[in-house]
Amino acid sequence: ARGVAPAPPRPAPVPWRPPPRPLDPAALADVDAVINLAGAGIGDRRWTERYRAEIRRSRVDTTTTLARAIAATPAERRPAVLLNASAVGWYGDTGDRAVEEDAPAGEGFLADVCRVWEAATRPAEDAGVRVVRLRTGYPLHHSGGLLKRQLLPFRLGLGGRLGTGEQWLPWISLADWLSAVEFLLTHDIAGPVNVVGPAPVTNAEFTRVLGRTLRRPAVLPIPAVALRLALGQFATAALASARVLPGTLTRAGFRYQHPELSAALRAALAG
Repeated sequence: ARGVAPAPPRPAPVPWRPPPRPLDPAALADVDAVINLAGAGIGDRRWTERYRAEIRRSRVDTTTTLARAIAATPAERRPAVLLNASAVGWYGDTGDRAVEEDAPAGEGFLADVCRVWEAATRPAEDAGVRVVRLRTGYPLHHSGGLLKRQLLPFRLGLGGRLGTGEQWLPWISLADWLSAVEFLLTHDIAGPVNVVGPAPVTNAEFTRVLGRTLRRPAVLPIPAVALRLALGQFATAALASARVLPGTLTRAGFRYQHPELSAALRAALAG
């Protein structure tokens, strides 16, 4: 005879809304870790004044609510770690200059958002919780984000570089992003972490590799002026250069499944 143990009960979801309604600290008692990725999509809509406010509010208010609830949880039942989303937008437009986690915040709307977003984790940090700020680049997967938006025009043979194509793009495969999050949960690392691949490329190179991977031409550049007309203020972010390197992950011994863009794109397109 062989005994079969029943599966442990799944925890019930806890509905909540960010400020002005706080989160009951009891919802976080005995939780091992909190991972907060909430935030309105950067490229989902034109950056009207209202949507810019939503981009900021959806990040800062949610983080503030969680960090305060974590801090208010009794110390012996408090989560040990908070992994909180941030973005490579922290650095602003870096041009050709390579940056790691010790670089100061840059200038511009996204840099300003990232500055207050990261600061909103402070209550949890002050309570002794290990806080990791995930400065994420562009995760690559066919189901969403940067790659999903580009697939249709590229498959139609209408793909091309944005502006001059000289701006750097810090990509990472979705599989590596997920592995990095697991790595950060289980290693004693705190503070900002650039969750990007080890080999950023220019937009022109990304365009060439994506076209080659899809076996489609990618020779129709989109002038910067056309982007600004089509995207409004978001065009500034689309044309910004972010040559961001994963200094902390590399020094900690994290190993990438897809260190090169071509392999990452093949994996992203395969599902």
